[in-house]
Amino acid sequence: MKQSIALLMLTFVLVAAWAAPRVIFSPAASLPPMTASLLQSDEGERRVALAEDSEWVYARVIGHEGIITEPVRTERITRTESEWRELLDGEQFRVMRQHGTEPAFCEGLLDNEEEGFYLCRGCNLPLFESTAKFDSGTGWPSFYKPVWRGNIMERHDNSYGMSRIEILCPRCESHLGHVFPDGPEPTGLRYCVNSASMKFALPDEMAGFAESAHQVSLGEIVLAGGCFWCVEAVFLALDGVVEVTSGYAGGDASTANYRAVTTGRTGHAEVVRIVYDRGRIGLEEILRVHFATHNPTTLNRQGNDVGTHYRSAIFYANETEKEFAQLFIDDLGESGLFTDPIVTSLEPLDAFYPAEEYHQNYTCRNPFNPYVRSVSLPKVEKLRGMLRAED
Repeated sequence: MKQSIALLMLTFVLVAAWAAPRVIFSPAASLPPMTASLLQSDEGERRVALAEDSEWVYARVIGHEGIITEPVRTERITRTESEWRELLDGEQFRVMRQHGTEPAFCEGLLDNEEEGFYLCRGCNLPLFESTAKFDSGTGWPSFYKPVWRGNIMERHDNSYGMSRIEILCPRCESHLGHVFPDGPEPTGLRYCVNSASMKFALPDEMAGFAESAHQVSLGEIVLAGGCFWCVEAVFLALDGVVEVTSGYAGGDASTANYRAVTTGRTGHAEVVRIVYDRGRIGLEEILRVHFATHNPTTLNRQGNDVGTHYRSAIFYANETEKEFAQLFIDDLGESGLFTDPIVTSLEPLDAFYPAEEYHQNYTCRNPFNPYVRSVSLPKVEKLRGMLRAED
């Protein structure tokens, strides 16, 4: 481990900040550049890679006997234009492959009230369950949540002079529609989907769409390193990361909400829970990325973000995790990469409380937020550039 740590040449320190409300103090141009050797590994060691460059995605698929599986690794589906045209009719191709929108209140699945599942027309990936469908009055099938967050890919869309969040199938990248923050509880979201992009399956028909899946061994770790918007964006970019959820840890349930946590008096830290595929990325690689993308030597602060809720911390679930994290920190401290002592705390994970829905995938959903534009996006872009430079 010491040899790996010695190769982690960190010069990046986060120097923008916010409280509630977030306030930007430093422009992106003032951020020190990350070094090209940030995440280099010795020959034979597992290297960190980008999710977007992987031939795999993580999703819940239709498994044996038509039951939706836990998250598995499934291969991306790519087809030529001619292959897509053979599979789809003209309207389906326009919507799914040319990012079109069908007319409102058209026939199709809008008024479907049967119990079952809505699948991607392009690859049969399950997208939504009928229990999440509601009448939004907009003229398009609407849902307040997918079968799993990983079964929907989100991407910023500024076409037609509007700023929206496009939703796509993560496996075949077919256009589905858009998601809006005006849906019902508990998510407050409205996934507005074209009927042309979906097919409907009754429960007893699901077995006909069953597929083999690459089962994965999942690990989980909860990390704190300042604003969870930034930390979440970094880890969502990594291959082998199955799911990232922003949340709170260190306090109790009664104060696990954004308004309370930002007072700095709850004991909570802004954290992310990272679920990862042990076959693609290990805990050591995750910690290397974490310590490379925040400053672990400033107590209860990141740049101008000050408070215990912005502390650097690793929340361990068992003694094995604690011992591993302590060894990692000790090795990093001995590497000489930091002139100041590392103050990252190791804390037992008594409970993880997911943050409010509007904090999830925040960087993608809010690309024009001043903090996102000044810190989160440049940070991820620099990380992306360096990881690609290793290839």
